Amino acid sequence: MTKHSLDTPQFYLTAPQPCPYLRGQQERKVFTHLIGEKAPQINDMLTHGGFRRSQNIAYRPACETCRACVSTRIIADEFEPSRNMRRTLKRNSDLVSKQVLPVPTSEQFSLFRSYLDARHWDGGMVDMTSLDYAMMVEDTHVNTMVIEYRRRGPDTYITGEGSGPLVAVALTDVLNNGLSMVYSFFDPVEVSRSLGSYLILDHVERARRMGLPYVYLGYWVKGSDKMDYKIRFRPQEHLTLSGWVRYEEDD
Repeated sequence: MTKHSLDTPQFYLTAPQPCPYLRGQQERKVFTHLIGEKAPQINDMLTHGGFRRSQNIAYRPACETCRACVSTRIIADEFEPSRNMRRTLKRNSDLVSKQVLPVPTSEQFSLFRSYLDARHWDGGMVDMTSLDYAMMVEDTHVNTMVIEYRRRGPDTYITGEGSGPLVAVALTDVLNNGLSMVYSFFDPVEVSRSLGSYLILDHVERARRMGLPYVYLGYWVKGSDKMDYKIRFRPQEHLTLSGWVRYEEDD
């Protein structure tokens, strides 16, 4: 492969297949490979343009008859948690997060398998093996990090680390203007913790500390139960034909 092809994205279109979010719709995606020295800059540019990353692939919907998928990002500096979100933060105040190298571990994979089997047993990722998981974490040319969440231990205030079993994991890209939550998973037994919401709240605070204005959540699909949770995190912006626009409830 020539250097030119590494530095200049080449785009491809997938064949139609059933949409996982809206019944009766057909899904197509346009995608490109994120490889080479310019992969971080290209990932930034494409994420700003509504793409998502999976391993070394950046993709976005290109459906022929539907435009339901809307790229969404939280305005971190202006975000104020709701009363219910504050309760979620309080319930998880015993957790400690730690950024680790993007290197897969058997403990992470065990939690990942439990999460898929309980929450996404009918999804496209359910057959992923330990090798597939390793590729998901390691196969990247962009600026990414893994964040682990564990319960506080007796030495937490000395070491700054949690102890005990892994409760949740987030795979997150660091962009020039925000954090992009690529994929996250958590202990499906801990239902009362609302860990999915907690991870987003933690990323908002993390973005603030890093001086980054946005947290990218991927796609929101109006009418999809799987995506309804994202609209609760406001203020947020949606990508439209006019660019990123602040979402108003009556839109």
